[in-house]
Amino acid sequence: MRDVLEVLEFPKVRALLAERAKTPLGRRLALALVPLSQEEAERRHQLTQEALAYPYTLPEAGALEEAYQKAQGGARLSGLELLKGAQALEEAIALKEELLPLQNLLSQVAAGIGDHGAFLAKIRKALDEEGAVRDEASPKLFAIRRELKPLRQQILDKLYALMDRHPEAIQDRFVTLRRERYCIPVRAGMAQRIPGLLLDESESGATLFIEPLSVVKLNNRLQTLRLQEEEEVNRILRELSEALAADEELSGTLKALGLLDLVQAQAALARDFGLSRPRFGEAYELFQAFHPLIPNPVPNSLALDGEKRLILISGPNMGGKTALLKTLGLAVLMAQSGLFVAAKKATLAWPDRVFADIGDEQSLQENLSTFAGHLRRLKEMLESATAQSLVLIDELGSGTDPEEGAALSQAILEALLEKGVKGLVTTHLSPLKAFAQGRAGIQNASMRFDLEGLRPTYELVLGVPGRSYALAIARRLSLPEAVLKRAESLLPQGGRLEALLEELEAERLRLEEERSQLLSQMAQVEALRKRLEEREARFEEERSERLKALEEEIRQKLLKVEAELKSLKEKAKNPREKGRPAGAFGPEGKVCQGHAQGCLGGA
Repeated sequence: MRDVLEVLEFPKVRALLAERAKTPLGRRLALALVPLSQEEAERRHQLTQEALAYPYTLPEAGALEEAYQKAQGGARLSGLELLKGAQALEEAIALKEELLPLQNLLSQVAAGIGDHGAFLAKIRKALDEEGAVRDEASPKLFAIRRELKPLRQQILDKLYALMDRHPEAIQDRFVTLRRERYCIPVRAGMAQRIPGLLLDESESGATLFIEPLSVVKLNNRLQTLRLQEEEEVNRILRELSEALAADEELSGTLKALGLLDLVQAQAALARDFGLSRPRFGEAYELFQAFHPLIPNPVPNSLALDGEKRLILISGPNMGGKTALLKTLGLAVLMAQSGLFVAAKKATLAWPDRVFADIGDEQSLQENLSTFAGHLRRLKEMLESATAQSLVLIDELGSGTDPEEGAALSQAILEALLEKGVKGLVTTHLSPLKAFAQGRAGIQNASMRFDLEGLRPTYELVLGVPGRSYALAIARRLSLPEAVLKRAESLLPQGGRLEALLEELEAERLRLEEERSQLLSQMAQVEALRKRLEEREARFEEERSERLKALEEEIRQKLLKVEAELKSLKEKAKNPREKGRPAGAFGPEGKVCQGHAQGCLGGA
């Protein structure tokens, strides 16, 4: 397996993963990553998916791990080391409390972070926010420091008073420490004025550092207390270090933090490289897969199933055949290791083993010739591969006589097909292309080549064998036609097959161009159809709106007419004038009197 990992450049993927880890624990896990069980690989895929959806901040677990390892080795940690370890633990507990409510796989991993209450309580009691041991860390330390502080002040007061009484003998008015004892700077010629012990002198000899006799006993007591303080502080730090080493939950906490870091690094790798979550099935189906280690890779799609178990890829050198083999191999190894894969969509079988015969470096490392190295690895495939194995063979039949190499290679392919093995095989041998063209279980494929630009496009073409393009390139470069004709006449049967392949490729390109034009025309027709449908829909909508408006207008007019008719009917039933007042005009202009006889006649 190690050889396959190296050949398929999996360590480079691990290095990219380690670069994205935040802690030494995560980096070590990344660099040691290998294929897992299918259950664990799928669990890692789900964890990566959850980490992409929910980013979280990791504690500085490196300081915690380092402190724990030193403590387990019996070392006495400094207060600052213990404090940093405790702070990392508190951050880890906070992360646990943040992830637990998610109730997913991330929360299950976070549940492995311990409580560490007893250790953290000891740290809070014993250390301040800078890692110094508190006075209250123990009764003994409290008593020592309670005596130390006034004693130190007493010594300072005495020394400053002495300097004030003898200013002429003092070089500078300050108190300093020499040999851990308080002393004062005295002029070299005035030492007799300040009786005491000579502790040191300046480089020039002009200043003597003297401990006056009046503070010798006090300095002695101070030194004794300092030693007692140091012993008690060391005892407390040793006790805290032992408590850290004895914390039974710590190994589980570190394991959980390492996995959370690794999963977050896997999510970052997926995000940075555009990787996708794989699914496992019976066949290999890669859609727009690419090599994650190649800059600006060209994506390709391929499938290996029960009907087409092997793909024989041919074509010119430097056309991308080897990269395609590694693309599939890396996708499988990454998926089996719990990583997302370099493809827009991927369904992968779970091979019981991956076999890879790629490149001559394998042979050189084994101190074998190129051909012998290939045979050794092919022998292992024939002996050990099963129907559940994946084989990746580069340049099958190379390194020996082409005729014998083709015969041996065909026999190997037949044996692999008989075993039901799935895989990719590359070759330059024309007889193998002819064999694959009419054989069940295997299909030809080629890497497209741009004859106009004389460069590979790195695009996989399924169903069509490739060729070397030697004569085509020579013709493109305007070699004499007579030379080209003579070369074609000298071609053996395999070479004539190459010529037929050239014609087939030209026909395929012509048909592809026609298909492209037809698709373009169909797209134009479809666009026109959509525009007509949209126009018809708009017309129908406008017509409907106009009809609704007209109906509303008619309805309003009808309502108005009905209202007027109703008003007239009301007037007819209830006339306004039931009698007229005197002097009012009657019919035919007669003047009506205000009596019962009615109107008087005129003439």
